[in-house]
Amino acid sequence: MTTDHLGPGIEVAVVTGLSGAGRSTAAKCLEDLGWFVVDNLPPELISTMVELGSQARGAISKVAVVMDVRSRAFTEDLSAIIKDLDARGYKPRVLFLEATDDVLIRRFEQVRRGHPLQGEGRLIDGIGAERSLLMPLREEADLILDTSTLSVHQLRAKIEDAFGSEAGTSTRVTVLSFGYKYGLPMDADLVMDVRFLPNPFWIPELKDLTGRDTDVRNYVLSQEGADEFLDRYHELLRLIGAGYRREGKRYLTLAVGCTGGKHRSVAISEELSRRLSDEDGMAVKVVHRDLGRE
Repeated sequence: MTTDHLGPGIEVAVVTGLSGAGRSTAAKCLEDLGWFVVDNLPPELISTMVELGSQARGAISKVAVVMDVRSRAFTEDLSAIIKDLDARGYKPRVLFLEATDDVLIRRFEQVRRGHPLQGEGRLIDGIGAERSLLMPLREEADLILDTSTLSVHQLRAKIEDAFGSEAGTSTRVTVLSFGYKYGLPMDADLVMDVRFLPNPFWIPELKDLTGRDTDVRNYVLSQEGADEFLDRYHELLRLIGAGYRREGKRYLTLAVGCTGGKHRSVAISEELSRRLSDEDGMAVKVVHRDLGRE
């Protein structure tokens, strides 16, 4: 991705286009990619929002403004704001979404909603009026996407290609160790039960240590079936992670449980996290929920 759209410490994008062409999907995708998204902000406040973001000392590095014809004097105000931001060095990129009339009509009929510019006329009249109103912005757009034949997943993929960083398009995996005696994690997508491995709790010299300690780690990983278990789950998670990315899902919580969440689950979580961190397309962190509760 080029860096000519980078201004004083902040990246700016404007998302606009025809009603029904996929602006909401684009906004959600940008949020998942780490953008601070503001929907339908009055044009006169856009520059103020960008300035505030640039002064946030790194807390906000990417701002996306989603605009539509609900704002009065839409095209004139927005065009002027874009030129103003460009003059200030922010160089915003404009994403314009559109679709054919028949596709837009079908989408409006599916959700049983009228067009914002329809008034007392027909749906096609509102679409035509909006298309004419937005033509100047379309001509100035940096990227035009026709969503007529795109699925939601295909649209997300195109936006990720245009606006995502490598980190932003990764599946964010949380490997969470826990103890069954404290209950299952409510936010787990997958649960691994490692209680089939011998428990270091019953070995006096290991009882007071944790799965982070070398002696416990070596004991757990040397047990029969441990390495094969990790290999199989590692391969399974590679397949699941790839599937999540295709479906536009960016978060996966994998819970690894043993009895108390102190020895086996901690050691296995640390090792699995280490293996997954070597995979492309995965950003991994490990969390030990119940470590220290005993």
